[in-house]
Amino acid sequence: MLDSYTLSLITSIPLCALKHLTASAGAHVFASMMLYSDMMLTLVIYILSHILLDLMATAGAHAFVAEEGKKLDKLLDSHTEYEFGGPWGVLAIMSGFPLLMYYLWICLVFYDGHLVFPDSLDDVQPFLARMWAHISVDATPNLYAWKVYLGLIAYQLFLAWIVPGYSQEGLPVPSLAYKTLVYKCNAIGCIYITWISAIVLHTTHIFRLTQIIDNFGHLMSVAMLVGFAVSFGMYFLTVATGNQIRMSGNFIYDVFMGACLNPRLGPIDLKMWLEVRIPWVLVFFMSVSGACKQYEELGYVTPNMAFMCLATWLYLNACIKGEECIPQTWDMFHEKWGFLVIFWNFAGVPFSYIYSVVYMANHDPANYRFSTPTYVLLYGTLLTAYYIWDTAMSQKSRFKMQTQGITTFRKTFPQLPWGTLKDPKFIQTAHGNRLLVDGWWGYSRKPVCVFWGPYAFAIN
Repeated sequence: MLDSYTLSLITSIPLCALKHLTASAGAHVFASMMLYSDMMLTLVIYILSHILLDLMATAGAHAFVAEEGKKLDKLLDSHTEYEFGGPWGVLAIMSGFPLLMYYLWICLVFYDGHLVFPDSLDDVQPFLARMWAHISVDATPNLYAWKVYLGLIAYQLFLAWIVPGYSQEGLPVPSLAYKTLVYKCNAIGCIYITWISAIVLHTTHIFRLTQIIDNFGHLMSVAMLVGFAVSFGMYFLTVATGNQIRMSGNFIYDVFMGACLNPRLGPIDLKMWLEVRIPWVLVFFMSVSGACKQYEELGYVTPNMAFMCLATWLYLNACIKGEECIPQTWDMFHEKWGFLVIFWNFAGVPFSYIYSVVYMANHDPANYRFSTPTYVLLYGTLLTAYYIWDTAMSQKSRFKMQTQGITTFRKTFPQLPWGTLKDPKFIQTAHGNRLLVDGWWGYSRKPVCVFWGPYAFAIN
């Protein structure tokens, strides 16, 4: 799911937090504002680029695969080289990212957004003791957090199983002799039911949404444990049943990259299910949780928090309204289901891409209040970039469907102008695939929003 560019975007979020956490106390108000701004903009960058990079293979799904293409596919389905620095690199990622997540959370919540270090060599042990004290008290995987987190997983699995959905054929899978798998796309119904359920639980005080942000640390620990457990459990189950593919022979590396390509539970494709139903549902509800907390404490929701609610809703809604496009992606077609995907979707995405909400929920709005023109610029940039991203993805995904003979598309909300191309131009490859070179894709191999987005946000 993540190539080196995507990983750089992921790491830029905690890195930009580190940059602003180093602000001096005298410049704290300015630093707090900049922290929020940088985190907002980095999140939007990720929103613009995540699916773009996941969908980066613009090739249309064509039934015919040339002999040259079959040779390439066979090579792609073999382990030829290590990525991410090999076994030692992935071990560092698996151990380092959870520690970084804890550290940034501690800095944001307990040290007013400042990066903290030991004062001296003599302070190293006391410093580590202080860090552990924060985790052991405010981030224990307590029973309440287990109930909430596992409850969400169980509810989303239940809905995915019973809610009617749209059947979408995926791309031909080389390892299955170019067989195409059918995916049940019912996320839009499941998430709308989830939203209604959340409103009912919140208004009846059975489960106040503010409890999500108030138990952030506890939930984060549970999410990490689930991510590790599922990653290792899936590896052992896949190997035990003889369904492993593209293995390196190194245990820790294969756990990280995954052993299983198409994990399924009844009608549910677990890989596609996990991409949307847990991480982006949590990201959205954490934003809403922060907004609810502001409303309860202040009597209003700041434009900054509303921005986060809008940004996360746009992404979540895009995922569910265009879920039938996901089976056409590299994620489904090629990426295995390992720690890289599992941990990041269970824990990394929902608890790393929401630092701005954590900061705002624990600080006075005076620390991050912007001018009206700044708000207009931020909201305008977000909505403009969203339009480009949404229509670019729609153009490419529907082009792929057209090559499979699909000409009728779902009319989910919102359907934006120029989302479908008529008689688009394409290049026929030696592999047998077709490369779209029309619409937004006629301007750039990765449409302008991939590059324009980061540049625009960096300038802002």
